[in-house]
This record gives sequence, C-alpha cells and structure tokens, in this order.
Amino acid sequence: MEQTIADELLSTASRALPASSVQDSMSPSSGDVAQTPEPKATSTLANVFKSLTGSKNKGPNPPPSAPFIPQLNGSNPLKNAIYGGPPNFELLYNQLNDENDIADRIAAAEAIRKAVVDYPLSNVVSIFKRGKDLIEPTNPIEARVAGFNLLTACVQNASSSDPERRLYFNFLTAPANHEDFHLQLASVVELAKHGRDLSGFNYALLPLLTTWLKETFASTTAARKQAGRQNRPAKGKPPLQEETNLALLFVFIVDVIKFNFNVSTDETTGLLINEVLQICVSTPLPGDLRACINVIDAIITYGEIPSKVLPECITVISSIHCLVEQVQAEAWRSLSNLCISHNGQTAVTILLDILRKPRPEEKSERQNIREIRGAVSVLEKLFAKNAEDGYPLVPFTLLMDGLTKIVDINHAKVDSEILHLILSLFNDDWPEVKQNVIEEDWSVMFDVVLNCSRRALETSDGRAVISRPRTASHLAIEISKETANEQNVATSMAQTLYSLIIRIEELLNNSTSSEFLQRDDCIKFFVGAHAYLPESCAKLVIDYYREFRCCYPSDADWKENVQMMLGAFFADRSQPTHIRLQALKAVTDVFEVVEMMDSDEDPDCIHVFVRAILDDIGDEKDIAVLQEAVSFAVAVAKTADDTLFDYIISAIRGSITSDRLQSPLGPPPGSRAGLLNRPESPTSNHLVQTPSNVVTKGLVKIFMRTMDHSTTKPLRVFDQLLWIAKSHECETDARVSAMKMLVRLRADWANRIFLTPFTESDGLAASLYRTPASITRKQAADEASQQIRHSKIEEAGSRLLRSTSLSQNHPQARQPFRAGSGVNRTLQRNHQMWMSPDSDALPDIASGKASSLLLSIIGGKDSDETKLPSQVTLNMGAYLETIIGLLQHGCDWEIYSYILVHLSSQLTNQALFKAATSQINTLRGMLCDQIKNGSFHEPPMSSGLRKADIAICLFQILTMVMGYHQHFTKLEDDEIVRTFLLGVGTWERAAKCCIHALSICCHELPASTSKALATILTKMSQIITQSHVAVHILEFLACLARLPNLYVNFREEDYRTIFGICFRYLQYVRDQSSKDAPNRSTYPHARNSGTSLDSSRGLINHAAESNFQPNTSDDLPQYVYALAYHVIIFWFLCLKLPDRAGQVSWISKNLISVDANGKEKIDEQAQVTLDFMQRVAYADVDESAADPTFTPELFGEILKKRWIVGYSIVTVEQATRGGWAQITKRQPSGTSCYIIREKFTRPPPHQSLLPGDSIRDVRHKDANVVLPSHLLLQLAASIPQSYHSIRPIPLPDDDMTKRSIAAFDRNFTVDGHKVGVIYIGEHQRTESEILANIMGSSDYTEFLSKLGSLTKLQGAKFNTQGLDREYNSDGEYAYCWRDRVTEIVFHVTTQMPTDLEHDPQCINKKRHIGNDFVNIIFNNSGLPFQFNTFPSDFNYVNIVITPESRASFVAMRQRSEPQAKNSFYKVQVMSKPGFPEISPASETKIMSLAALPCFIRLLALNASVFSLVWSNREGGEHVSSWRNRLNEINRLRERHKPRPPTSTPTSPPGTSSGASERNMRDSYPSIRRSSVANLLTNASESNSQRSSILSTAEIEVVPGADESMVENLDFSRWA
Repeated sequence: MEQTIADELLSTASRALPASSVQDSMSPSSGDVAQTPEPKATSTLANVFKSLTGSKNKGPNPPPSAPFIPQLNGSNPLKNAIYGGPPNFELLYNQLNDENDIADRIAAAEAIRKAVVDYPLSNVVSIFKRGKDLIEPTNPIEARVAGFNLLTACVQNASSSDPERRLYFNFLTAPANHEDFHLQLASVVELAKHGRDLSGFNYALLPLLTTWLKETFASTTAARKQAGRQNRPAKGKPPLQEETNLALLFVFIVDVIKFNFNVSTDETTGLLINEVLQICVSTPLPGDLRACINVIDAIITYGEIPSKVLPECITVISSIHCLVEQVQAEAWRSLSNLCISHNGQTAVTILLDILRKPRPEEKSERQNIREIRGAVSVLEKLFAKNAEDGYPLVPFTLLMDGLTKIVDINHAKVDSEILHLILSLFNDDWPEVKQNVIEEDWSVMFDVVLNCSRRALETSDGRAVISRPRTASHLAIEISKETANEQNVATSMAQTLYSLIIRIEELLNNSTSSEFLQRDDCIKFFVGAHAYLPESCAKLVIDYYREFRCCYPSDADWKENVQMMLGAFFADRSQPTHIRLQALKAVTDVFEVVEMMDSDEDPDCIHVFVRAILDDIGDEKDIAVLQEAVSFAVAVAKTADDTLFDYIISAIRGSITSDRLQSPLGPPPGSRAGLLNRPESPTSNHLVQTPSNVVTKGLVKIFMRTMDHSTTKPLRVFDQLLWIAKSHECETDARVSAMKMLVRLRADWANRIFLTPFTESDGLAASLYRTPASITRKQAADEASQQIRHSKIEEAGSRLLRSTSLSQNHPQARQPFRAGSGVNRTLQRNHQMWMSPDSDALPDIASGKASSLLLSIIGGKDSDETKLPSQVTLNMGAYLETIIGLLQHGCDWEIYSYILVHLSSQLTNQALFKAATSQINTLRGMLCDQIKNGSFHEPPMSSGLRKADIAICLFQILTMVMGYHQHFTKLEDDEIVRTFLLGVGTWERAAKCCIHALSICCHELPASTSKALATILTKMSQIITQSHVAVHILEFLACLARLPNLYVNFREEDYRTIFGICFRYLQYVRDQSSKDAPNRSTYPHARNSGTSLDSSRGLINHAAESNFQPNTSDDLPQYVYALAYHVIIFWFLCLKLPDRAGQVSWISKNLISVDANGKEKIDEQAQVTLDFMQRVAYADVDESAADPTFTPELFGEILKKRWIVGYSIVTVEQATRGGWAQITKRQPSGTSCYIIREKFTRPPPHQSLLPGDSIRDVRHKDANVVLPSHLLLQLAASIPQSYHSIRPIPLPDDDMTKRSIAAFDRNFTVDGHKVGVIYIGEHQRTESEILANIMGSSDYTEFLSKLGSLTKLQGAKFNTQGLDREYNSDGEYAYCWRDRVTEIVFHVTTQMPTDLEHDPQCINKKRHIGNDFVNIIFNNSGLPFQFNTFPSDFNYVNIVITPESRASFVAMRQRSEPQAKNSFYKVQVMSKPGFPEISPASETKIMSLAALPCFIRLLALNASVFSLVWSNREGGEHVSSWRNRLNEINRLRERHKPRPPTSTPTSPPGTSSGASERNMRDSYPSIRRSSVANLLTNASESNSQRSSILSTAEIEVVPGADESMVENLDFSRWA
C-alpha cells in the first residue's frame, strides 16, 4: 500500500473510458470541505464497450455476411416504413434461429440489432430469447460479441416490463466467459440505465456488483502480475482490459449508490464496504484507491456506513490519507464528510481508540503502524478545525493520552507524525492556537515530544547529536540498518522538533509569567530537549534558572537543578560553546554560596559539587569551555582540602594525557623533531592553544595563588609542572607554558620564593629571532640578499644568453633560477610559540611578592635563619635536573630555544639555587662537554639560525654558571676558561661573547685566567682579521692591563703580541679611511675587512651573522683607533722600567704609516703617544710642578724666557745670582719642572779683567750674571745646527704669549671623564623619588668606597667636571679616580645636597647626571630598570648594577659579613637605541662585590671614551687633552717660526748651487704639518662623507731627507 503509483497509468486507464466516465472517476478538487460526487449517466457507455470489443474481435476471417450489414451509426438505405420492422425482418428473425449456421446467425443478429435500435419493434422479448444462446461461453468470440450486442440493444427497449427486466437481468448476469465481462457489464449497465432504474432486480444488483468487484479485482491483479504491473502503473502503455473493466465497475457501483442506495441494506452495504476496504489494503495503485474512496464517499454522502464497518472504514481511509499522497485529498474529502455527519464524534472516538487501545494481535505490526499513522494525521487536521464548521471537537487531554500510548512503539515515522501533530497545535498565531490548549496541562505533551526526540539524529542546522550516552550505541546500530529514507525521516523529525521549539520560545518571549501558566513546563521541556535547542532557546533556559535562582540552596530542588544544568547544557558537548559557558557560569556562581554553608549539615556537598563539574573534564576539547572549567578548578583549589585538591589536580591533569593520545603530532621520546619542525600549514597562523596548554596555565595559576597559603599544594603543582616540562607526551605549547613559569622563579635575600614578571632576556631572544624587531631586520636582510642574488643571476644569465646568441643562430630560452633559501627561511618560518618580550607569559599578574612558606633553602652556612614550622623548600635541584635532561637529550625546538634564552637570566639569582650546587656543577660539566665536543643540538633549518647561534646562548649560560665558582674546584675553573677560549676560535659569531666572558674570568677566576693568558692572547691574535671583534679584543686588553696579578709572568713576546694586536687594528682603521666612498658601508658585510665568510652561505651577510647588532669597528672606527692607542699606552706602562726602552724602536716603527706614494706619515695621536713614552721610558715618575719657593725674595731677580723646542714649550727662569734656575718643560703628555744650579767657581787671582768686565753692575760685581738664554744654549746642541726643526724658537715676552701659555696650562695632562652614580631604593620608579635619595644601602656604600677616592671639592686643582669647587653647592666631597692618563669624577647623587622643599624635582642633581654620557645605576628597587627613567639627550649608556637576589634596605643593613662577602651582582650595560654594542656587559653578567668596583669603573671609562667619540661623529672628532696641548704648541710654532727670505741670495764665490739648494732645504723643517681628512662614508649613503675624522694632523717625511722618520722618532737610540 505504501508503494508509489505513477500518474501515467492512472491517466492511461482514464483514457480508456468514455469522457463522462473519466470525469466521474477523476479526483475531486482538494480541500477540506466535503464534496458530493456527481457522476453523469453516460449514454455512450455501450459504445465504449463496442469500440473496445470491436478492436478486440477483429479476426482474420470475418463473417461472409459482414459486408452486407449496414454501419451501426449510419443510415440504413434499405429501411422501409413497414410497421414492426424492416421488410426482411421475418427473414432475419428466422435466420437467427439456432438451427442455422453460426455465421448466418451472426449476420442476422447484427442486422436485427440495428433494427431494434432503429425501429420501434414490438415483442422484443422474443428476439432476446432467440438470440440469447449466442452468448454462451462455448460459442466463438464473434458469436458472443454479436449476441451481447443484440441483447444489449434489446434491454434498452423502454417498453420492457419488470418481469422482462428480471428475465434480462438473470440471463445477462449468468456465468459467462471471463473474456466477455466487459460486454456483460455493459449490458447490465444499460439494463440499469446507469444505476437509475433497478426495477425488476432492485435487491439483487448490489450483491451482484459486490461479487463482481471481488472477482474483477482478482482477475485484474492476476493480469497485472502477468504483465509486470502489479506494483506500479505502466508508463506510456495502454491499460489492461481488466483494469478498464475494474474502473468501469467502480463507476457503475458509484452510480447505483448515488441513485438507488435506498435498496441497500446494512448487510449489503457492509459487504460492499468490506470488499472495497479489502481492495484498499491490497492494491498499491493510486487509481484503485481513488476508485475505492469514491465508493465509500458515495455511501457517506447518499447513504450511511453501517456501524459495524465504520471503525474499519475510518481506519483504512485514515491510513490512505496519511500514506498515499496522490489520493490524500480524496481521502480527506471522505473523512471530512463523515466527520461533519452525525457520525463525526464517533469518528473522533474511533481515531482516539486507535491510539489508546491495545493493538489486536491478529494484525501485523506493519498494519498497526499504518493505522496509527493514519489516525494521527487525521486527528491533526481535525484538531486544527477547532470544532468549527460542523467538525467534531478533539479533546486535548484524550489526544495527549493517546499519543502517550503510541510513543512507546518507538517507530521513527510514528514519532515523526506525532511531532508534526503537536507542532500543528502551535502553528497559528497568538492567541487562536493558544485558546485550544492554554488551559490544559502541557507536561504530558512535552513528555511525548521528548520521547519522540530521541529519534532525531541531527539538529536542524545539521549538527549531529552524538553526546547522549543513553542513545549513542542504539543510534549507531540503527543508522547502520536503516535506509536513506529512514535517515531523511529522522532529519525531518529534527526539523519539526526545531520548529516546535522555536514556536514555544516565541510564546515564552511574547507572554508574561503571570499569564503564561505553562512557563515552567516549557522550561522543563527545553531542558529535556537540550540537545536540539537553538542557542537563543538554550540561553533562555539558563537565564530562567539564574533569574529564579533555581540552582541556589534556597531552592528545594537545587541539587537536582544543578545536575540538570550541568548535564543538559554543560556536559552536552554538542551545545554551542557560549551556551556551555553560560551554563557553567550559572553553576559556578552558586559555589560561593555553597562554600558558606555549614559543612556539618552536608559535609560532602562541596566535593560533590566540584566533582559534578570536573568529573569529565579530562576529555574536554573545547578550549573556551576548558578554560572556564580550569578557572573554576583554580578558584576551588586555593581553599580545597587535601583530598579535594588531589582530585582537582588529577582531574585537570587528565586533559594532558587525553590530549596527547588524540594528537598525531607529538614526537617520540628523545626526538627533537617536534610539533613545530614540520612545514607550516596554511592555517598555522591561526593555531590555537591545545587543551594541555589550558590545563598547564591552570596549574600555574594554582601555584601562584597557593604559594603563600599552603606548604603542600604548590609543591604538588610544582612537581606536575616539572613533569609537563620534561615529558614528551605533553603538547609543546603546554611545555612552553610550564617553562614560562619555571624560568621566572626567583628567591630574595632571605631565600623566599617569588615569581618575577621580568626575565630580562631580550638580547638573547633577539639573537634567535624571537623579538619583533629582530624578525623585521632579518626579513629585510634576507630580502636584500635575495635581490642581490637575483640581480647577479639575471646578469649572469644575460651574459650567457648574449654569448649563446653570438655562437649560435637561434636563441635559447633562459633556464629559471632557483630562489635562495634566505627569504624562504624567513617567510616559511615555523609558527613560534613564544616571543620576547612576553607580557602574557603568566596567566596571572606576578606581583613579585615573596612567599613566606616556600624557600629555596632553609638555613645554610652563610645564613643565620632558622626554619619555621610552616616553611618548606622548593626542589630547585629537580628543576635543574629537568633542564639538564632537556639540554642533554634534546627536545622540541620551542622548548630548547626557550631554555637557551631564559636560563642564563635565572641563573643570576644565586639565592634560588643555593641548595642545588651539585646540579649547578653538573650543568657546568654538561655545558663544557657539549661545547668542547660540539654535541649540542642544531636549530631547525626553517629557523634561519645556525649552530653558532646556539653556542652563543650556551656560552651566556656558562658565564652565569661561572658566578658559582666558589663551589667549583680549581680544575673545574680551568675547564670553564678553556671552554671560553675554545669558543674564541671555533665559531666566528661566538667569539665576541667568549671574549666578554673571558673579561669576567679575569676578575672572577684570576688564577685560571692567568694560567691560560698566553694562549688567550695567541688566540686573539689569530682572529684579528675579524673586524667585528676588534673593539671587544681591545676592551679585553684594556681590562687586563689594570690587573697586574694576571700578567706578572709575562715575557717579552707576550707584550709584543698585545702591541701587535693594537698595531693591526690601527692599520685596519687606516685602511678603512683610505677606501673609496662607494665601497664604504656601516656594516661589515660590505667592507673588505679581511674576514672570511663561509662559502656555503653564499651571500648571507655579516649583519645576519651578528644578529643585526651594529659593528662598532666599522660603524665608528675612531673608537677602535682611540682604544688601540689607549691599550698601547697602558701596556707600555705595564712593562718593567728596564724593558721599556727596548720596545720603543718597534713601537715607533708601527706607529708610522706609509701612504700610496711611499711617504711616511705619523698622526697626532701617535705623536702624543711617543711623547708620553719618552717621558716614562726611563722613569716611573709622575708630573712635577714648579717649586713655590723659587721666588725673588729668596733668589733675587729672576729672569724668564720661553722657547718652542721641538714639540714642547721650554721655560727657563734664571736667577741672576747664585746660578739657580728653574726649567719648566710643557709637553703634550705632561709638564716637568727642574731646579738646577750652575756652580760657578771664583776666577783665580791671576785672572785679569776683560774689557767687558769693567761694565759689570757695580751692585753685583762679585757675582756671575746669567741670562735665561745661557742655560738653553748650554744644554742645546752645539753650532752648527743644520736642521731647523731642532732649533729652538724663542717666544716673545708679550701678553699674547702669556695668554697662550695660560690657555695651554688649562689643558689637563690627563683625559677627564664624568660618570653619574645613582642609587635606586626599594620599589622606586620615578626620577624625582630616585634623585631624592640621600643615602644608599651598605653594599652601595662599600661599592662607592672602592670605586674611587673621596676627595674634597673646595679648592680642588683638578677638573671636577662641573662640580662646584668654591661654595660646596654640589656637595663637600666627590668620589674621584685617576691613573697616569685618565681621570674620572663621579657625580654621586646621594652626595649632592637635597632640598626637597625648594627643589622637589632635584633639578640641581639632574643638571649633572642629565649631562653625563654614562651613568652607573645601583638598582636596589627589585624592579627592572627602564632606560628612559632619566630622560636626557646626553645619557648614552647606563651601567645597571642589580643584586642577584633582591633585598630590602633594612635587610642589606642587617646582613652578616659572610653574606656580604659572598654577595653577587648582575651587571648590564644598557645603551640608547641606535647606540652600538661596546661592552662585555651588553648581555647581563654576574660579578662578586669584591670585583665589582674595578669592573664597573673600567666599563664606565670605556663607555665614556666611546660616548665622546660618538657625540662628535657628526661634527668632527673628539680630541684628547694631549692632542689639544700638541695643537697649542703647533699653533705657537706656526705663529713664531722663522719666515723664509723672499729672494735667494747670491752664492758666494766658490760655492755650488747644489750646496745652496741643500742649505735652503735644510733651512726649512724636514717635518711639516699636513692636514689629511679621513673621510668615511655611511652604508646607507654611499656618496655622503662620514663627518668623523681620524686625525686632523699628520707629519710626512719630505723626500730626500737624510734619515727616515723612524730613525728620527726612536729616542731610545740616543737616550
């Protein structure tokens, strides 16, 4: 019955019927109003049969008399107007006799038929009787056809009486050949006049038609089966004869019922209806069903259905109405006619009974399902009629009761019909639909809906419902067995349910609580259907529960409501994320109230509450939901007891294991090819954190929130984080998050643990391209390199193409070139899980507050502390073991790189690792071994890094480990130094950091460094071709020169190695200055500095190798130049006095340069250096000053005269009596004063007076009279003096000369520097509060005392660098330091007067430090120092000193002597943006307090020198005080030197012109001043000149001089 029948067969069957019959059998127009069928009586029905018979009875042998039979419808030309018939009627009548031949009888029958039709014959019965035997089954088909035609014509005679009609009926309905049924039916139809006249057989026809209907349907079924049409209509084929017979029979039955139903009894009608219903349940064809429904509808319309068959009739038609869409309209027409009749309420009862009463056992399940579905579909329509227009009322309660019964059948289609029915209750707009049900209880209805909803396989938007455990397995089996049609039914159910939910939601939103009594039922329904709720509806439910506080303990069912809320909306993972979050929020808001409940009433309440939320959290993959759940766990963990805390940790830890098991991305243990070593996917930029990471951050939060409240909880979490960090089973981002907290662990002076938000690791992060700026620079460098590569390849290809074109007659296509890897590495960089700086590294803000419960160590040899009962230690040894394992065995690159960058900063906090010294030593050994063997791990190719970059990080870590040297043996110290030494020559890029580390070793490991010093110098001499380490090598040598204990055993070749390094760098700077401008560049990769590049890297430039740090050697070569001379001077002083003269010749030779023309030149700095060497080569003495007692009062008249002698100013003050004289020699490098006396002897008595003696001054006639020139001439060379350069130049004794000498004396003989010293107290941040400090901590005071000497300012004779020397306005004392060539004045802010009342901003202090290029910051604030704390245009460098473990002011005052002795400090040189790297502390270093002052002073000195050079880079060069003094001498020389004569005098006789020329040449200086500007270019502006100048004055040797410049300058030859 459920099979589909195509409309083609129906239309084909209809075409076989007469027009009127077709119209009668067509379906009425669809609609809900009952319609009465009105089939028209068709006079041509017999003609239809005749036409059908004629077409069938045509045979090969037509009767011989057939041509003589006139046409049926044509006029008879032989017709005569004879009474009673045609003229030959008698003959024809006789011929019809059964004694005649059958052919003659057939011809006679046809002729008589026409006569009966055409003539009003009497006594037609006799004709009927004579021809009746022709229809006997034994006769031929032609005879039977002729016989039926004749008999049909006879029964149409209107003059027949009832007996005759009875006779006709009996004979025509007698058993006949089944092939003649259509003829037999046609004759009966004509006899009954299409049902209008049943006289003679009133009560016999309907039983006969019932029998015929049964037989005809059976024969039709058989014929269809034989033709293969039993289940579907034949498309494009004519209907079968049997199908036509059945259709005509149905039409005839309808006509009979319509016109003569009064002759039918209940029994007869019941039998007919039963037969019709049997056909309904037996046929699958819509045409048959439509015909059956027409019969029943005719009975309903013109009669009455017997009560016995009424239930079955309603049941069948309802089923047809539901199941057969093609005839649904006809079925509803019949049912609606029935319902508006007096049987309407009975029909409703029957339909409800189908739902409510048990199904009969004799019926199959399939049949029961059909009946139920039919009843539901009809009840749906009836309920919608709302008892209007005569329709009966369907009681809501009875309907819901019936639906409750049938929902247990658990059939998808039944459930679908139920849902559709219930939806129809709410389909109309408010308030019509609501009036039908508003006063009813909806709870039953919603229960029915919920029971049906389990069949919905997916929600309306296609989301599969897979999270319901109670139905998951059942659905899986069912889906695998059901057909696609069943799945469509399920989808339709979901759509219906969704529509119902939306409608209910509208009702809730459009009504108030007071008028809508079913609100609670609706909410409960929504809860039950939570898997199918749209987001807005789910939110409505959650808001309802929150509004009415259903989950709070004030509600009697609050526990059940909490479980419901969690189960329906939180645990159901098919719900949208924000719905789950709202549900969780609604429940977690209750927890605060639950916590306040009396635990005695319900001691397990909190445990049950927490478990309800976290029970299944391990399998949660929704990140947002997991975050909130973990946040709840974090909130609970702080106050949870130990049992609940353990459960919380175990519950959320399950996500980590579950996450890794479901992830295919994790590397196997020991593998370094982790998550981020795979090629980047297109969506990697949108990569979100894993569930493991969410849990890890939650654990970090728990640690942060419990570290000051519990002794057990943070330890448990700490162990978990260590497990995560080292476990290869965990996701990489989770391990990174764990490391982010672990590396931020710190301990203060009291060993109390805290978390710092600052790692101070940006420098190392930039070296691994983990800062935004470094990545940008790397990309720019790669792109520039790529462009150069492309241009060169294209140029080479063009040349190749041209050469190929010349050698061949046809061009060749250029081959595509392969792009370099530099840009690809940058553009295809793996997704980086961490960057620096990282403000969100910790999930909570790290307050920096130290825990009173967690310590790094309790007690200790240097500690006076005792353990408190509530204190515990954090196992930092286990942490270091984890780090060592990761570094040694390898891990994911993200983890490995994070440790490399951040471990060194953490190791500076020695208080943190006091209890882990053995692990520190293990780390030291591991680092040394890995560096020595090169066994550390290489970075991934896609990172753009090389192994040297990893080495740099490892060396930085080892530098921090060196701070623990008090725990190492001498051999272990030696190994550290050897490791750094190895790095100097192994990795070019790592040489710089190793040199810096060796500078620290000089202070911290002097014995080990001294032992390896010769090797260190040799190694450095081997890498002097690497220009980028020039400054760092020179700074190392400058540092070493001030530590005499290290080179006490130096030999001559060691000193020569140092001097050789300096000479090489001087030559490097000279070469740089002589290069053409287009070849100059700021960065070393564009310079021909002699550095060799790895050929495998192609065009990768030096800027990339140096991690984009500007190369000081090339960026500002003046500093290299000045520093090299500085090292030469200091190391010359380091020579023992007897050995100094032996080095003069070699040093002098290397200070002279030779230009391209072979001319020897010497610059000003070399001149003053030789000048200083001349002063100290034979004496270890300081400057001498004039004798204040050499006055006229004591020595009489004193005469003074000055000369320029060489490059010095000699002043002779001669006492005119006694022979005493004072000689002052002002040189560029210093001033010397001598008191000498020429001891005159009395002339013998026999000496006579000369004529001149008589004119002696009478007052001094017994004394020798001496003038100042006398002494100069006696000490100078004897006449003749052939070289004008050595001839003294007398200076006039005038005011101008006196002013020049006074100006000269104002140039100090040492280079002066000023350095600010600032103390930052605890928690101080702003400039004003920092400058207001008037004192510092004890270690700060100790540091100052060793930084310089406390010197009184008032009346000071040295350069105080701006400090007041008269009124003490800048303080009474200042710390100063000086050696033979340098002087530093420290502007100590705590020593300066502080008047907050009149100067709250401390402007007077700012006036000094704001103008200092270099400031020393003693940072005791516990916070990172920010460079812009003291805004100034002149602060270039800040040297920041920070205690390795923070301490309060009081704590530093109260620390014990052992603690002070073993204290260490972090040192970092912070430079202004754009300032080159110049210091070994550019990356943080760790120093002991004992070595700190000397190291800081050296850093400040070098930084000040560089700053002076840097500040003058735009307008010239910085000129030292020595060179200033030299320039003053040169100016006096130029002003007072003899002028050459304007004309050449005639040579006297006997002299040659050659001699004259030689004398003329000798009369001029053989050494003349030459201004040679060394113009440097900027890398970015190839045509612009560098404004800085290496030297403004050089001396060149005039060709033809008798001696070389070296011979002239080597004073050791004649000293």
